[in-house]
Amino acid sequence: MSATKTAARTEPTRRDFLYVATGAVGTVGTLALAWPFVDQMNPDASTLALASIEVDVSAMEPGQAITVKWRGKPVFIRYRTDEEVAEADSVELETLKDKDARNQNLGPAVDATDLNRSAGEGRESWIVMIGSCTHLGCVPVGLAGDFGGWFCPCHGSHYDTAGRIRKGPAPENLLIPPFGFVSDTTIKIG
Repeated sequence: MSATKTAARTEPTRRDFLYVATGAVGTVGTLALAWPFVDQMNPDASTLALASIEVDVSAMEPGQAITVKWRGKPVFIRYRTDEEVAEADSVELETLKDKDARNQNLGPAVDATDLNRSAGEGRESWIVMIGSCTHLGCVPVGLAGDFGGWFCPCHGSHYDTAGRIRKGPAPENLLIPPFGFVSDTTIKIG
């Protein structure tokens, strides 16, 4: 082979340029075609807006409960009286059907004491729970039942004032979503 033929092979040719340009156009075209399909998997703006909510509880008095909606689910917020807190705190863990706190703020395998189910030290009167019965997802009635907490009339589950299952077919305590006080009168859920 002569030196001129070898030198011609190492320099890019017009054909090499066309291969690279065609590949680049094809890649960009494929990405442009795939983008709408990938983008449709992102959550809707209304869903993102409900990822967390803030609830003003300044008007609540001890003994009152309200229900708010978060991510399409009812959430019970209850400002318990001192008597309700003392009664819930006096329950022995061995008597509970479900001994797990089910509190997303504390992590797994935490005992279902009243303090672990409440808003925490210094805010024991406040309890926030997802209002879906753990049996079949019905919405329990508040301030009712054999233990003064919640009662699911569909199948007869009774929850105490800490949202712990005490009687009936429900297998677990009412779930506690991630929440916290952002001020003395505002709770952020989510």
